[in-house]
Amino acid sequence: MAVAANTLVALVALLHVWFLVLEMVLWTKPLGLRTFRQSLEKARASAVLAANQGLYNGFLAAGLLWGLVYPDPAPALHIKSFFLACVVVAGAYGGWSVSRRILVIQALPAALALAALWLA
Repeated sequence: MAVAANTLVALVALLHVWFLVLEMVLWTKPLGLRTFRQSLEKARASAVLAANQGLYNGFLAAGLLWGLVYPDPAPALHIKSFFLACVVVAGAYGGWSVSRRILVIQALPAALALAALWLA
């Protein structure tokens, strides 16, 4: 079960690395425009805000990866739990304030990883 839990944690981390790329690099590119369903004009106007958001997603990914490689299991559990809880809260807020899709794409995988982590 621990392997499955850590695999889910790693998948959440990779998702957040992808969010970083989407928001910092691809925001005004065709893939970013399609993903976030916005016009080029709107994307250009919000690019700095999106890059900031992408940076925060990178911090979440870094924290999760740190928890995965931390050598002592007890603190590693707390590190992973903290960052997964942050992802769940951010996903819930994004689902409430921006789009319900964020609940499924961001909050649900993190909640599943958190549950698996604590059941392991």
